[in-house]
Amino acid sequence: MATQHTYRVIVRGKWDNLTAEAQAKLLAEVDDHGLAQMRFTPEGSLAYDSALHAFSYRYVIVSDAEYGEAMAAALGEEKAENALREAGLGHRELRATATDMDTMKVNRKGR
Repeated sequence: MATQHTYRVIVRGKWDNLTAEAQAKLLAEVDDHGLAQMRFTPEGSLAYDSALHAFSYRYVIVSDAEYGEAMAAALGEEKAENALREAGLGHRELRATATDMDTMKVNRKGR
């Protein structure tokens, strides 16, 4: 059985070809998707601002450690792509970064 690691994945992208309806929906919900609401979750947390230029998703991905951060990033991109498509939101230039939380070194102050 493969060892599972937990990854925090950030997927960034730009809005593209948003319909007037999509823009209105995003702007109506902009306060629910600001900096204060950003969380890493399995379902993903969408963040953007009223300029409707760029956005980011934050995910927690559990994946086999042998495939590493590259696989976790790819899984995050796939989740974001599916969520955006299901919501009918045009986008481009998706790119993801992943951090392996199981191997991350934590520096503690005052030891």
